[in-house]
Amino acid sequence: MSFDADLLADRRRLRRRLSWWRAFAFLVVIAVILGGAWAMRDRVSVGEKQIARIEISGFISGDDRTLDLIKRVRESNSVAAVIVELSSPGGTTAGSEALYDALRRLSAKKPTVTVVDTLAASGGYIAAIGTDHIVSRETSLVGSIGVLFQYPNFTSLLDHVGISVESIKSSPLKAAPSGFEPTSPEARAAIASLVSDSFAWFKRLVRERRSYTDAELNTVADGRVFTGHQALGLKLVDEIGGEREAIAWLEREKKITPDLPVREWKRRSSDSEWGLWSALGTGATFLGWHDVAAIFDRLDNQLAAQRLDGLLALWHPALEK
Repeated sequence: MSFDADLLADRRRLRRRLSWWRAFAFLVVIAVILGGAWAMRDRVSVGEKQIARIEISGFISGDDRTLDLIKRVRESNSVAAVIVELSSPGGTTAGSEALYDALRRLSAKKPTVTVVDTLAASGGYIAAIGTDHIVSRETSLVGSIGVLFQYPNFTSLLDHVGISVESIKSSPLKAAPSGFEPTSPEARAAIASLVSDSFAWFKRLVRERRSYTDAELNTVADGRVFTGHQALGLKLVDEIGGEREAIAWLEREKKITPDLPVREWKRRSSDSEWGLWSALGTGATFLGWHDVAAIFDRLDNQLAAQRLDGLLALWHPALEK
């Protein structure tokens, strides 16, 4: 009799556990559905005319998600104009070029305006000039037009501790410069040619997009950053203000209908079309699980960061001292 009672109690506990896991699985499914619906909200609103807002912030890598976002905005019939909310110190040179090209293709189809929040430097400024108009805060930092190549040299340290690094190379310029040996005049000249060529490319973009004379270009292309107030006088930006001024410019110069809603467009997750981590994070936010949502968002960002590669065109005060 006691055996039957224990068995019955165990079965009840098992059913309670099973019910708990079923409830948890149901909540996860709901979170995924809600997250997917949120991620696809721009498609649901097709037909509603709007001004799209896209954010470009942090490190610029020319990642597929950002380029895909710009392409979706460009191809949407519901988007009448685009506001690019920009805050970036730059990133990879190839990534900055890819982003600039994508924004130029977008600008060929729809009016675009950049709103500089904190910073538009180096590759960030390359992105800004990809749009039709640049609005900046007075205290934003803008510019850093220039090219910097830095590398450490450990030869003195190695000599001090009695270590030497030997190498066999197919030619003297292979893998130059190296931190394990002094830089030869030939290697220094080769690096200087890379810097000069990249600098000429950067200045050509700025000259074309900002309609500079040679004298005006030389004034701003010495690697410095400027405040938004200074940048306005130097023609690096077109106007002081924020999103309100950007919308007013679109209405005034591009004849965009007043009172169009501004809709924020988001990147898809890197994991899939629906974006597992992004969908779970958004679903958790809907359910009020903000701590859980933050964990999923960090996972999504870390996955994207794992794929960063290439030469950097990145402004940072410590690197320029």
